[in-house]
Amino acid sequence: MWEAGAIMPDDAYDVVVVGAGPGGSTCAAFLGKKGRKVLLVDKEKFPRDKTCGDAISGKSMSILRELGLDSEVERSDHGVVGGVLFSSPEGRMVRIPLRKGDGKLERSYTCRRQVYDNLLFRNAAKSATVLEGASAIELVKEEGRVVGVKLRTPDGERVVRAKIVVGADGTGSAIAKGVEGHEVDPAHTCIAYRGYYSGIADAKDSLEIHFVKSIMPGYFWIFPLENGIANVGVGMVMEDMKKKGASPQKAMEEMLASNPLFRQRFANAKLVSQIKAWSLPFGSKKRAGSAAGLLLVGDAFGLVDPFSGEGIGNAMLSGKIAAEVADEALSEGDFSGERLKKYDERVWAAVGGELDTSYKMQKLGKNEWLLNFVVAKAEKSERAREAIASTFTSQEAKQGYSSPLFYFKLLFS
Repeated sequence: MWEAGAIMPDDAYDVVVVGAGPGGSTCAAFLGKKGRKVLLVDKEKFPRDKTCGDAISGKSMSILRELGLDSEVERSDHGVVGGVLFSSPEGRMVRIPLRKGDGKLERSYTCRRQVYDNLLFRNAAKSATVLEGASAIELVKEEGRVVGVKLRTPDGERVVRAKIVVGADGTGSAIAKGVEGHEVDPAHTCIAYRGYYSGIADAKDSLEIHFVKSIMPGYFWIFPLENGIANVGVGMVMEDMKKKGASPQKAMEEMLASNPLFRQRFANAKLVSQIKAWSLPFGSKKRAGSAAGLLLVGDAFGLVDPFSGEGIGNAMLSGKIAAEVADEALSEGDFSGERLKKYDERVWAAVGGELDTSYKMQKLGKNEWLLNFVVAKAEKSERAREAIASTFTSQEAKQGYSSPLFYFKLLFS
């Protein structure tokens, strides 16, 4: 009888999941709950850091509840978020409380990935075999179908066979090379820089998003964490960054030193980590997420929200859907490309409309006049603040935000 945690012969796995971040660990946990034999592989040893904005969306919290982990997050080191603070290119600032549809305040969280990912990984390890410190070299194929993966492990190279391989190994995924159309597209990729700071003045319970002229199109963020620490960063679309010849890290350093909105707030702040860069593949480009014997989840699929830059929620959701489709395929004994394409259909049905709306919002976010108008209106009008707040909790409202009618209504609110 198979037991989670036991090292199995190379051909004994139902599914090998490469990458133990939120998407991979979620997929492995759901498959493990169904009694499937799963190997979860990661090139790092946990706990490990992961460069990110560290915001945990409502979508993520919903899946955490399904996994029975929501209380675990609340017991771990985290920040509590009650609103979003915006500033416009002209320097106006407004804080908008997050509210549910019933009008009650919405609680959201931030959690460093070193903490959050470890929580998900340890949960997955309860029902899956885990292999840390092992990286994917290449896929193993037979008759056009993926049947395993070659790994580089601490003990040397090893081929692990499985009926399905799940690629959850993030941006630049080695597994995604098995699916066409996953080359880097500068128009749909963000370059971001992040560092942790302590001692920032007036850093409270808001996700701060600042549209600053020097980095537009793009934005600067300050996300509060536990014990007076904040995640501070800047992001720009790669294509726009190249056109401007901009350096996001240099722009961030200059903002903190001289911009009137931040100069005093960071006067006594201390950088308590390295500033690290990473890239985010936006879901504004519709890529394939499957092939015969292969599924991709999260950043390996390219599902990052093109407006907010948030990727954890869609990584976890795609991990859950991948587990469902893999379980069905295992029951049917059908691992063909046609069968696994149902995964793509379900993922795009779940998030495609939202990603399309966010892409339209990203385009609107390049309009300096429009950003100045929205923030100025929200600064003066409670109805305008409520309308904008609803876009964070309602997909229908978010779709309205990309419509000209929304701004017409805002004009008279």
